[in-house]
Formats: sequence, structure tokens, C-alpha cells
Amino acid sequence: MPTAAHPDAPALTDEELRTLDAHWRAANYLAAGQIYLMANPLLTEPLRPEHIKPRLLGHWGTSPGLNLVYTHLNRVIKARGLDALCVWGPGHGGPAVLAGSWLEGSYSETYPDVSRDAAGMERLFRQFSFPGGVPSHVAPETPGSIHEGGELGYSLAHAYGAAFDNPGLLVACVIGDGEAETGPLAASWHSNKFLDPVHDGAVLPILHLNGYKIANPTVLSRLPESELDALLRGYGHEPLHVTGDDPAAVHRALAGALDEALDRIALMQRTAREEGIAERVHWPVIVLRTPKGWTGPAEVDGEPVAGTWRSHQVPLAMVRENPAHLRQLEQWLRSYRPEELFDADGRPVTEVLACVPEGAKRLGATPYANGGLFVRELPLPSLDTFAVPVDKPGSTLHEPTRVLGGLLAQVMNDTRSRRDFRLVGPDETASNRLQAVFGASGKAWQAGLLPVDEHLDRHGRVMEILSEHLCQGWLEGYLLTGRHGLFSCYEAFVHIVDSMVNQHIKWLRTSRELPWRAPIPSLNYLLTSHVWRQDHNGFSHQDPGFVDHVLNKSPSVVRVYLPPDANTLLSVADHVLRSRDYVNVVVAGKQPCFDWLTMDQARVHCARGAGIWDWAGTENGGEPDVVLACAGDVPTQEVLAAAQLLRRHLPQLAVRVVNVVDMTRLLPHEAHPHGMTDFEYDGLFTADKPVVFAYHGYPWLVHRLAYSRTGHKNLHVRGYKEAGSTTTPFDMVVRNDLDRYRLVMDVIDRVPGLAVRAAAVRQTMADTRTRHHTWIRAHGTDLPEVAEWSWNS
Repeated sequence: MPTAAHPDAPALTDEELRTLDAHWRAANYLAAGQIYLMANPLLTEPLRPEHIKPRLLGHWGTSPGLNLVYTHLNRVIKARGLDALCVWGPGHGGPAVLAGSWLEGSYSETYPDVSRDAAGMERLFRQFSFPGGVPSHVAPETPGSIHEGGELGYSLAHAYGAAFDNPGLLVACVIGDGEAETGPLAASWHSNKFLDPVHDGAVLPILHLNGYKIANPTVLSRLPESELDALLRGYGHEPLHVTGDDPAAVHRALAGALDEALDRIALMQRTAREEGIAERVHWPVIVLRTPKGWTGPAEVDGEPVAGTWRSHQVPLAMVRENPAHLRQLEQWLRSYRPEELFDADGRPVTEVLACVPEGAKRLGATPYANGGLFVRELPLPSLDTFAVPVDKPGSTLHEPTRVLGGLLAQVMNDTRSRRDFRLVGPDETASNRLQAVFGASGKAWQAGLLPVDEHLDRHGRVMEILSEHLCQGWLEGYLLTGRHGLFSCYEAFVHIVDSMVNQHIKWLRTSRELPWRAPIPSLNYLLTSHVWRQDHNGFSHQDPGFVDHVLNKSPSVVRVYLPPDANTLLSVADHVLRSRDYVNVVVAGKQPCFDWLTMDQARVHCARGAGIWDWAGTENGGEPDVVLACAGDVPTQEVLAAAQLLRRHLPQLAVRVVNVVDMTRLLPHEAHPHGMTDFEYDGLFTADKPVVFAYHGYPWLVHRLAYSRTGHKNLHVRGYKEAGSTTTPFDMVVRNDLDRYRLVMDVIDRVPGLAVRAAAVRQTMADTRTRHHTWIRAHGTDLPEVAEWSWNS
């Protein structure tokens, strides 16, 4: 049977009930006032049309339930001295969370112009969903928040990310029943199999079922309670159910459920930490069923509103124009008895604040929601320890990500005691050649263990689950609470988190404009198993477009790096792991790749972002006839092979080779902080010579980045053009016209005078491509001169 609050849980006294209800009524009043009022905040005179906002925006339906949770979290935080953070999942719940933080004083401390009095209340009301004001959802501007209220589906993953390696923290997570229908949220229930009761904090999910989304019922709210209970138990939770519409009864039931849940949490943590019990923990979850739009208008114009989907946004519309609606709004607002809740100056009375904790214990003041306050520099070792030796360019090969794995293992080892670095990925750590980290930390795992298992660890900090959504959400929550991490993923499937990275970029951009938010460690992606070496997995695994997606976003936040070999990958990794407030995308291969630069050369080249490899070209101090440019490991190899062919067949041609590591360098300086001035760009690529650019991804991205340059008309880009298949590695580049022979043909086609002089060379290149097609179909391998090629051959 479903479990209600335990009958032996301590009962609320009548005084506690009275003060809790006063706080809840005050929060409801403030939430409704934010949606409707721009003047007369205390209703000291009858409401008139000019007191009402001209545009009524916001969402009332979820607010009473969120206010109830805020009120009751205050009680247990104060009574138990908890360090707590709440992730507010329901969309557009801003009025409630703003109301709670204003009542406790944290909002006024953050924004002194919104004082905790009548003038501040009027400003709180007016600014909500108003030009120049604040959003209708929980956002970076909201004190105590780490989760954007528009990100439906990610709240529980964020909550777990915040709890990892925060053993003294309680993370409450209110999950709206609309967002509970999303795939990411459904998968997030499995996060409890990764939460270590010894080293991690606790997550208390509060599933808030008010019955409706915007216009439809919600799935979980229509399940019989016994079926929902079985579902949550199947996920590994112990549910506590609180249901009702009578305020006093719900107050008592929710208080009892919270006390029981927190008692269970404390017992399980104490057992694991003090007695060493390693059995899997089944954490509590609270199921809170209350009416949508509770305490709001029961009926409007003859239609039921409270308890229905009609209360989702603005229950009473056209209030300025409709006198009946104006009267009904006033009756609604006065039903909270604001004269009992606020003194003559608009300050909350003592009774309202009786349950509110003090100082940093307040939900709106918790430093855990401003993670930059906790950040410590990551102990990054010397790169020289892990660098590969390079006596001559292109004479040795290494797997870049395997080399990086050694560095990450050292970082993991050096953070063993402080536990503020995690590596996340969807079941691909070893596949992506990063398995060296297992020597320093195993994979987090709290479920069953079998003798055949490898590297599973109750206390591990490598996180693997076959859900990119969870990997992203966990890492975001971890970073937002002040720790460091890296997300390793197959390049083609990182698109699954496109909308999540959108929101994180927006969060970072907005946070930068808030002086009270301290910078946090960057969100770092390592995209590997990339398009050019997914020849064995085929077309489904070939998509380099995440870079395009990210480079559409805020230039102040996004960075994209394509290191061409192992040492440049080490240098880039060192840079991104030290950075703050960015989203860094690093694309690097895991297959054997030629070593081009020594560690010292790699540092200089990566700091430059783009530069001439004079050892590869044939300029000899003069002006080039053509520029061969490249970005990415496979394009770099093909450009150098093309440069070698040109050196052999057209020795008089002056060829410049340019390698680009930082893609944002191609942008104008005015458009991105890393962008080149026109003077720099023309110095590198020339203003009037043909440029043949071999790029890792979709060719049009390079054109978009460089479209305003003087020499853009001379720019010809080769890259991936959706010609994928299961085939040989070299056939992938041939299919997409990125191969060395095609690049030589492009040079001949574009350098004035070569079309006639080098016609025989061009024909040889075309014939080799034809021979390639015949060879791979006969032998299943690439041409010997390709498979055995090296720069020094």
C-alpha cells in the first residue's frame, strides 16, 4: 500500500501550524501580486484599473504548491540546522520563489532597491515580467537558484549533480508533473543508483502533482496512487504521499512527511558513514498532490478555474477592462488577509517569519547556489610529464585521447581527498581511450555487483550512464555548485543535449551580468570517436554539427577547439580546465594520429589559435601562391599530404600551410573576443590569394565565420557533406572530397595559370582517386601509399 506520513512523526503544534500558514498565505499573496499589481501593493485603497499591469504575464497554477514547499523547507532547515539547496523544476514558478526569497530577506540583500517594505513590495510586483524587470521563471537573477525554470526535464539531474561530493548538503528538488513526463526526467530517477551515501549529499525529490499542464491532464496525476507508488518503488525510492486541499490537514501531513524523510536520510547516511554498511540505499521521495491554482479563484465567468488547467497562467484576464474581474481579483487578494501578514510599512510580521531560518541557511542565501564562491583551482600537473616526444613532425603516431587520459588520471588522483573533479560520459570512457582514469578512480555505482564487473566503485567519481541528458545534467549541477569536470562523448550523439547546452550558455551569459554571482568552472566537452573515424560504425555515427550549434550562441561564452595532435590536445585541455564561465568544445580523435608539434610548439600554437606551419610549406620567405588551411586532426593530415604532393609535383609553387586550433579566431575581432582583426587575418590568409581550407565539419561554417573578410571570395572550403557510410577511413574523406588528391586538384583549379601548366598533375590526382575506389572494393583496405604514408616518407 502507498505510504503516507508516519503516524508517529512529531505533530505540528497549533502555534507552528498558525505560523506556517501565515508564511504560506503571505507567499501566495506576493505571488499573485507579482502577476497583477503595479501599485497599491498592500491594498490600502480599493483596487482601480491603474493599479493593474497593462499586460498580465506569469503563471499562477504552480505557485501555491511551490510556496507550500518553500514554507515547509524553511521549517525543517531551521529546526535541524540544515545546509540545503532547492532546485525548482516546474516551469515559470518564478512568482513563488521570488516571494519566498523576498520574505526571508535574501532578495533585498541581493537587490537593495527591492527593500523588504511597502516600497520594495511595489517594486517586486512591478518588475515581474515587465520590461527591464525579471523573468517569469526561476532564473540566474533569482537568489538561491541553479536551475532555469524553462528547462523542463532537467531538475532532478541538476539536483544530483549538486549533491555529488557535497556530503553535508540536502538538495530538495521539486518536480512538476508536466516535466515528469519528459524523457530526461524519467531517466533521472535512476540517479539514485549513483549517489554515494558516504561522500555525497542527499537528494529529496518532491513530486508535485497538481493535475494539469497548460491545457491537458498530466500522466502521473491520473495514475492510481497505488500504481504511482509501485512505479517509484521500482525506481528504488521509498515514497511518502501527501494529498489534500484542506490547508491545515496538508500542512500537518507535509510536515510529517518531511520529518520522516529527513529522519530516514540521516539514519542511512549515519549507517553508511559510521558503521560502514555498504548496502544500497533506498532514498525517500515525497509525492505532493494539491490542486492546481489552489486558493485562487474557484470560478471565473461560470467556468471552473482552481483545480483545473484554466489556472495554469493568469486566472483572471482583462482585469483593467472588466470591472467584474477587477472586483474578483480584489476579493481574491484580500482573502489572504494581507493586513495580518504585513505591518503598516509593508514589512512581514513576526508570525510570518517564525519559520524562516537565518543567514546562509536561508534558501535564497545558500552559498551552494552561487558555486563560484566555493571554487578551488584545479591541481593540473605539468604537461611535460604527459607530452609525447616529437623529434620530427609526422614521424610518430599516438592516440591523442589516450595521452589525455594520463593527464586526467593524474587530476583525478590529485583531487582524491578534496573530491571536486568528475569525468562524465555515456558508457564510453574506455571506448574513448580515457581508461587510464580508472587507476585513480572507479566508476560510481550503487546497484548490484557481479564478479565479472570491472572498475565499479561505491565511491567512484567517473560517471557513466547511457543517457547524454543525465551526463549533462549531473555535470551542470556539479559545476554550478563550484566543482570541476569534463564531459566525454561520441561526437555524433552529443546533439542529444542541444537544448540543455543552449540553456546553460544563456545561464552563463546572464550570470556574467550579475556582480553577485561568482564565476564557475567551464562546461567542457571532449568530442571524440568523431565523424572521420566512424567508418566502422557508419552513417548513423557521423555528424560533426554540434560545433555549428554552439557557435550560433553567445560569443562571450562559447569556445571551440580542434587540436590536430596529442600535444596540442594536452595544451587545450590544460586551458579549458582552468577556465571559468565558458562552454568549451574540444574535438579530438582517439585513433592513432601523427605527432606534429613538440609540447613547447603546441603551447605557442594553441595560444595563437591559428598559425603558419612554415616547415610544411614552400614559401621560403616569399609571398604564397596559395594557402592550404586546415582545422581538425584528419583534415590536417590530408592538407599535409596534399602539401607534400604539391612539393613533389609542382616544386615552384609557393604553398603556405595554416593550421587553425581555435575556430573562433576566424571571426572578426568585433564579433568574438578571440577573433582576428582584418590586419591579422589578411596577414595569415592573404587578402587576394586562393585559400583551400580542409575543415573537420560542415564547410559552410567556415564561410559563415569568415564571410566578412576581404579575401572571402577566394576561400574554398572542403569538409563533411553528409556522404557517410561504413567504409575504409580514407574512403570517408574521398567520399566527402576532403582527401589529399582532391585538395591538390582544388589548388590547380584555383591558382591562376595552373589549369594548363599542371593539367597532367591534376589528371594523375583524379586517376588515383579512381584507383582508390577500385582498390578498396577488391581489398577492403586503403591504398598502400595512403595506409603507409608519413610526412617523412
